[in-house]
Amino acid sequence: MKIGFLGPKGTFTEMAARGLFETGDFIPFRTIPSCMDAVATEEVQVAVVPVENAIEGSVNMTLDYLIHKQRLPIIGGITVPIEQHLLVNPDYQGEKIDKIVSHPHAIAQCHEFLQAYYPNAEWEYMNSTGAAAEYVKNHPDLAIAAIANETAAQEYQLKMAHTNIHDFENNGTSFVVLSKESVGVSYKGSAYTEDKTTLMVTLPSDYSGALHQVLSAFAWRKLNLTKIESRPTKTGLGNYFFIIDVEGAMDDVLIPGVVSEIEALGCGVDILGSYPCYTMARNKANV
Repeated sequence: MKIGFLGPKGTFTEMAARGLFETGDFIPFRTIPSCMDAVATEEVQVAVVPVENAIEGSVNMTLDYLIHKQRLPIIGGITVPIEQHLLVNPDYQGEKIDKIVSHPHAIAQCHEFLQAYYPNAEWEYMNSTGAAAEYVKNHPDLAIAAIANETAAQEYQLKMAHTNIHDFENNGTSFVVLSKESVGVSYKGSAYTEDKTTLMVTLPSDYSGALHQVLSAFAWRKLNLTKIESRPTKTGLGNYFFIIDVEGAMDDVLIPGVVSEIEALGCGVDILGSYPCYTMARNKANV
């Protein structure tokens, strides 16, 4: 089975993919959209993409592309503990670091460290932490450092100048598995957490109190919501849809009843997936 992930090698997304699948052909893609497009065109059977970070919030690129461009079913999820390190090329002969390169979320997660140790260094954003590590590997003559994980340090033979530079200890990123088909998942090295159902709800523009009534449809059925988030519909200012995560798998009564009640209010409802979620053990995320 071909498994796409946000590359290059050494990203947290690769760690998530390898924590989900025992075997397979793991194929890196340069961007989240290209990874998702590969599933749509059947270049790969599944894609693993980041969806939310505990510190920086949702990965809007994933949500927006999933909703507006490639409506692919979500078939699984995994949360990976995040530990960031400052990586330098061992062949660099200088002592000063002028530029820090990494994914925007990774740089934001290490803000306090950067202000304390490298307050004058320039920041340059890249598509992934793995891409940043690869860039440092390929430019030993530049006064640069990457923020990335230990796997990237090993993959690109970089030196860890500082370890555990993230601002918060309980940091983690959630990833989802997208596929047009039902595939076998082994979830090696990961502990089962819960089943989750994700819905997208679009409110009628002229219905006062619609969101309150939507939430009431879950509340009186005692369905726990683990997340509710608004995103612009891209049809004009003030127009939003809502992504809602419900604790529990799709059943024959409760969630279908919610969908029927919400649709009766004139809202649009799409079920993006009902799937198991797992958590990778911290010692598995740093090997």
